[in-house]
Amino acid sequence: MSATPRRHDIDALRVLAFGLLILYHLSMLYVADWDFHLKSSHTAEWLQYPMLFLNRWRMELLFLISGLAVHFLRGKTSLPRLAWKRTVRLMLPLLFGMAVVVPIQPYVQGLSNGLVQPGFGAFLLRYWTGGPWPAHAFDGWQFGVTWNHLWYLPYLWLYTLVLLMLLPALESPVGQRIRARIEGLRGRSLLIAPAVPLLAWGMLLADRYPMYHTLIGDWYSHALYGTMFFYGYLLGTGSRLWDELARLRRSTLGIALASFGVFIVLDKFGSALLGHEPNALDLAIGVPLIRAAQFLYMWTAIAAVLGWGHAWLNRPFRWLPYAREAVYPWYILHQSVMLALAWWLMPLGLGAVGEPLAILVGTVAGCAVSHEIIRRTSWLRPLFGLDARPRPAPVPLVLPRMADDLA
Repeated sequence: MSATPRRHDIDALRVLAFGLLILYHLSMLYVADWDFHLKSSHTAEWLQYPMLFLNRWRMELLFLISGLAVHFLRGKTSLPRLAWKRTVRLMLPLLFGMAVVVPIQPYVQGLSNGLVQPGFGAFLLRYWTGGPWPAHAFDGWQFGVTWNHLWYLPYLWLYTLVLLMLLPALESPVGQRIRARIEGLRGRSLLIAPAVPLLAWGMLLADRYPMYHTLIGDWYSHALYGTMFFYGYLLGTGSRLWDELARLRRSTLGIALASFGVFIVLDKFGSALLGHEPNALDLAIGVPLIRAAQFLYMWTAIAAVLGWGHAWLNRPFRWLPYAREAVYPWYILHQSVMLALAWWLMPLGLGAVGEPLAILVGTVAGCAVSHEIIRRTSWLRPLFGLDARPRPAPVPLVLPRMADDLA
């Protein structure tokens, strides 16, 4: 297989997307009226707007980037070997994370709710045996254990296996003709066509199947995230689509901002604009309009991120090799480090600025120090999604090597 230049923009977007995830979870401590494992006394209602701005596309972007990984990994690797490789890389960190890293989160939440007794050692023994727990002690109490923010890993594993089962059909002559038509999308078609299935899932499934991240019965999540994962695989590295996304980046950014504005006005201020509570006719017209604005925003925001990233980030930044390796361990660790710090720091009265700043600095420092230990310890590396041995210094890479860094 011929060598292919590394796609630095995809690496950089993955790093930046997971960096946004850390800031998003930190903000969950402070956004008013949104449930989270722990809440500060310094909540703010205005935070809902920047959070909604990110909330409508951040996870969808991560699933799209993860779909790209399967495209890179496919190469000449057999499907059974690829399935096993992805299973180990995703499920081993999930099981380890649920047993060792995540438990501090339900412990802190249970303490905050007054439904768990102090003493982490006793809690951990009970947690490892599956409870039982008082009702609503923590998110996932009814299952005895929880995967909390690691829910992304089993979902990604499921979509990967489904896609691998579909690959023979996708790689057939008929499948290749369909892919060629998709790769030929240009202009308005590229801006609208991918949003249509997302809108359909929103209209058909969103109200019936709210997102709980329990894997079983989570049909709206599967439809939405699975579609974005599939989009990532179809997008691949073909230059035509990426060049078109870069060409359209100003248009997609403008449409994304406009559609987000429409969504906010209709969703947040619809009743005020009407002057009365919505009746059946108002809802029949307004709900589809809100959904259309939401999913047009979702797709055009992602298209803008991909287009601007391809135009600006496809270069070998010096920080990128280190950050690329750090992403997976930081993802696994960050929420547990953050919630432990929040539980210790919130009673100190650091204020509405000092408290989140201290938690952010402590979370970054905790993840950085932990990663330095993990990357130097061969038996720890696979538990955090890394190769058992550190790789040699970067050299020109072929696509399968590139994809190994993408969860």
